Amino acid sequence: MSFSFRAIFSQKKALVGFVIVAALCLMAIFAPIIAPGEPGARVGRSHQPPSVEHVFGTTKMGRDVYKQFVWGARSSLSVGFATGIAITIIGTAIGLIAGYTGGKTDAALDLATNAVLVIPNMPLLILLASFAGTVGPMTIMIIIAMTSWPWGARMTRSQTMALRNRDFVIAAKMIGEPAWRIIFVEILPNLTPLIGINLVGSIIYAIVAQTTLEYLGFGDPLKVTWGTMLYNAQNASAIMVGAWWDIGVPAIGIALTGLGLALINFTFDEIANPQLRSGPALTRWFRLTRARNRMMRSEQ
Repeated sequence: MSFSFRAIFSQKKALVGFVIVAALCLMAIFAPIIAPGEPGARVGRSHQPPSVEHVFGTTKMGRDVYKQFVWGARSSLSVGFATGIAITIIGTAIGLIAGYTGGKTDAALDLATNAVLVIPNMPLLILLASFAGTVGPMTIMIIIAMTSWPWGARMTRSQTMALRNRDFVIAAKMIGEPAWRIIFVEILPNLTPLIGINLVGSIIYAIVAQTTLEYLGFGDPLKVTWGTMLYNAQNASAIMVGAWWDIGVPAIGIALTGLGLALINFTFDEIANPQLRSGPALTRWFRLTRARNRMMRSEQ
């Protein structure tokens, strides 16, 4: 499997996805500049609709939704990306070790992976969060990372087992290359699209899981995130009183993040599995169909 940034950016889906994700990340980074002030401060009346003064309206407590949305992106995106990276590192490391070494090491790691994999993930997260009580973003990140790595580990393990019997790996063993060099130089580069799929999928899952836990009330109410915004809007019966912006703004932020990451993930899927590239084939089919129709009309 070949991988290059040119292959990614040649896809329109990936470009759109990168633009969406980059715009949200830049918004979070420059939050003190584009949304100065304290996001938890009361700045207006309860549930004011969007206006020039308050672009996204206000909450029941009179807080500016725009400021909360911008500052909330900082926590939600940082937890999502950090957790996704942690999940990917853990899963890739376990999958590489298990797939390459085999034997008792593989059996032990595979048993541990299956043990975590068969447990329903979201109920386990809710159970751990309920035992921990009110948890902050860092605790949520640790809980998600420690319970969500098996899928990536299984995927990496199966692909590593297929690669370890390839000619270039066998040749590296025959000339005496150490195991760490074979893993990191010979095998790991061939897993890059697979790791990309795992990373993007883990980030999406982490953001959704964090939002779910906070929406259910397990997050820290003093921290401004998209999940706590939804939790507070639910407690304030925002939909019932017609304050759609109180729920709609953070929901749109989560949806846009998921859309951007999903578009990037589709590109990684196509790189890992070229048979999924239906776009060029459909384009050729439409071109041939139009040419055939023109020929039939000219003959008539």
